[in-house]
Amino acid sequence: MQKDTLKFYTMHLTTLCNTALDNPTQRDKGQIIAAGLKFLETDTICYRVEEPPGLVELQKNEWDPVLDWIEKRYNVLIGSSSNIMGPQIPKETKDTFHQHLRSYNFWALTGLEFIITQLKSLVLSFGLVDRHLTVEQAVLLSRLEEEYQIQRWGNVEWAHDYDMYELRSRTAAGALFVHLSSESSTVKHKLLQD
Repeated sequence: MQKDTLKFYTMHLTTLCNTALDNPTQRDKGQIIAAGLKFLETDTICYRVEEPPGLVELQKNEWDPVLDWIEKRYNVLIGSSSNIMGPQIPKETKDTFHQHLRSYNFWALTGLEFIITQLKSLVLSFGLVDRHLTVEQAVLLSRLEEEYQIQRWGNVEWAHDYDMYELRSRTAAGALFVHLSSESSTVKHKLLQD
């Protein structure tokens, strides 16, 4: 659909393919996993505000069910905190997520890291890849405070809307890339008989 000039920054799947093929930073699986796990220490949905009361309640109502889901799904403890230091993530939780991430191939990890950096959340990324959350839900949950402020103070259409749609686009591309890179497929050959 692009006519005269190719805008590579809008071609997220192409960018992910090129990144996985070229590996410009020369990282291995272990380094990508370590980078993804680092987000757990500063995960968006683990940091809570103490005020205003409306946002406190919104975070509790929207983020707690996702935390409950991931803790049950992976049999881990994460928790949340309103302290600037964040919650203390147990070593067992990190080990469990490390083991889970090792099950992905290099290409899928490239896509998963892309999602994690978009959402600023390992938890939301796992929710999306595990199909517990839709792209729209994951993006909305990652932008919860911003959406709260928009409802309170109003929307700057050309700025807020564009940011949201672009984030959805990048997140959807990353999720699709993970799923396509993780699929195992077999080709059945039809035997022709004379």
